[in-house]
Amino acid sequence: MPNRARAPKIHEIRDLVLPRPRNYQLDNGIPVYEVCMGSQDVLKVEVVFRAGRPYETMPLASRATAALLREGTAHRTAADIAETIDFYGGTLTSQGSLDHITVTLYCLTKHFDALIPLLTDILTEPAFPEEELSAFIDRNKQRLQVDLTRNDVVAYRLITECIYGPQHPYGYNSTTEMYGALTREGLQQHFNAHLTAANCQIFISGKTDAAIIARLNAEIGQALPKGTPSIPRLEGSGALSGKLHQPHSDTVQTAIRLGRKLFNRQHPDFNGMFVLNTIFGGYFGSRLMTNIREEKGYTYNIYSSLDNMQFDGYFYVGTEVGNEFAWPALEEIYREIETLRREPVGAEELHMVRNYLMGNFLTMLDGPFNQAEVVRNCISEDLPLESFEEMVQAVLQIDARKLQELANQYFDPADMWEVIVGNPS
Repeated sequence: MPNRARAPKIHEIRDLVLPRPRNYQLDNGIPVYEVCMGSQDVLKVEVVFRAGRPYETMPLASRATAALLREGTAHRTAADIAETIDFYGGTLTSQGSLDHITVTLYCLTKHFDALIPLLTDILTEPAFPEEELSAFIDRNKQRLQVDLTRNDVVAYRLITECIYGPQHPYGYNSTTEMYGALTREGLQQHFNAHLTAANCQIFISGKTDAAIIARLNAEIGQALPKGTPSIPRLEGSGALSGKLHQPHSDTVQTAIRLGRKLFNRQHPDFNGMFVLNTIFGGYFGSRLMTNIREEKGYTYNIYSSLDNMQFDGYFYVGTEVGNEFAWPALEEIYREIETLRREPVGAEELHMVRNYLMGNFLTMLDGPFNQAEVVRNCISEDLPLESFEEMVQAVLQIDARKLQELANQYFDPADMWEVIVGNPS
């Protein structure tokens, strides 16, 4: 019998390896990545298109296209689609990120044959009904008016625009005029140009088999046109650094954003910066959280983030504080930056962050859907699957000297934008 009075021995997590998916190619050239595992008869199918902002000819075309894919096809109304999905107990979503449009289907394995024709219909003949487009425009105009009253939203919009410039795909911000300029023809043009086999990748996970892959090929592999690979447009750029203070009337809180342009995950310093950012403000025990929330009590939440896209990335710090605490909080942020640049990270703190990150990596490999997400993130960002193991090894092997070098190279306040939205006293 185990001794319940004695805690089990703690074992360090080492040498995590991402199980490799099975690879297929449909008749029209679409690559398929299959993670076949699990005991439950469920499936997740993700159809990912390189059709985000860098490929737009009309602002917001990618977001609107993604939102309206499920709102009716040449053969089905939006109500028909929703009713069919509900009848079979599935879930169908379509969403746009900065770089991609992703259509995701969850269903029981036994219902895949019934639902795959519907998915094919959505991916090949969306109707983009005028009434649905008008409703989308009205909803988002109203939501934008509400969002622009929030300091945190305004601050985020401003810092991305400062970093990339208002003409860059990653830098422009939505406006009511942009929403009003959307047309059904523009969405159809974006769909025809980019939602093709040449820009598509499929990730399927769960309880799969050869029959599922064959059915996928018989539907999407035959119906989706081949097309041509889309070429991204990345014109526009922002200033290297600067300071921007935008007053916001009748608010009791001030939003602070501090950040700079960095790089995407393909950069050789990304893994090290991932660890450094975690120490600085990337988890609940970070330096920013410990100092500014727990010790000073200036805010409920403060964080730092590495936002990485397919073609670029940036670092930023974000928090909202009472107006009377804005300048003291900003001073403490700079103080923590300077400490990282001046003093090596202690062995105990680095050990704790390593354990935290290794636990996260272990969770990322827990189950077919999580593994498929790791595979999708790598493949969709043009990374080899070995990049997961490289990240694990970077976390295990990086030392305080390297972290201090990275801090001095990339955390120079002279290279950062400082955005303040509100009325700091």
